[in-house]
Amino acid sequence: MFPSHLSNKISKVLVCFFMLGFIASPLSSFGWGSTGHRVVGQLATIHLSKKAKKRVDEVLDGQSLAMVSNYMDFIKSDSRYNSYRPWHYATIPDSLSYEQAGTPEEGDAIMAIKFFSDEIRKGQYSKDEAFALMCIVHLVGDIHQPLHVGNGRDKGGNDVDVKFFSKNTNLHRVWDSDMINQIDLSYSEYALSLDTVSQASIEKWQSATVLDWANESKAHRKEVYDFPESGNLWYPYMYENTDLLNLRLCQAGIRLAGLLNELYD
Repeated sequence: MFPSHLSNKISKVLVCFFMLGFIASPLSSFGWGSTGHRVVGQLATIHLSKKAKKRVDEVLDGQSLAMVSNYMDFIKSDSRYNSYRPWHYATIPDSLSYEQAGTPEEGDAIMAIKFFSDEIRKGQYSKDEAFALMCIVHLVGDIHQPLHVGNGRDKGGNDVDVKFFSKNTNLHRVWDSDMINQIDLSYSEYALSLDTVSQASIEKWQSATVLDWANESKAHRKEVYDFPESGNLWYPYMYENTDLLNLRLCQAGIRLAGLLNELYD
């Protein structure tokens, strides 16, 4: 577990991120962007059991899931964590299953979620419990972003240049942050707007496996790539895809809560 100076440590990482991370790395490499990840963390917090919430508070020294949800992106500015970069995504080509494609030697998001979850179950950590928990919070969000389960051809849409409301961007960034920013809600407002799911849906979603989550993202890629040949994305694309955007954010938050309830109950 991190010592009681965890909040100071995270604050320092935040400063480093804004001073170095944005300069060194394009926003398009970050799953969901900061607001999206915080939405997932906030929604998960709402659905934590009392026991899990108590333990999460202890492990994170009072920091919220929302505010630590971007930690795994922040540390991209630190070369010591370069080996973690492939753990933010998975690759499943259109014509193959995950089993057929195989887990890459360097690992991927599916492997990483299982890895950090097993660390918490066993109480044995490659670093510490807070690190494992913060990575889980982030990666559950990542794997629900459809383009974080890439087709192996265009770096999860990073190589697909488009315009979003006349501004140059790429398809990955559109899903990471551009559409979320266009909705223009704070992360807490957004999370509350999504918290309308029936208990039956919650139970169904939480019964799915990590591989199921990835296969859902793969299946949704068809919708993501369905845009005009001109590459001009604006209100029609938002209209067609906002429901999917909200679904994946909501499923990520509900499933993160389910996973943490299982690990800490």
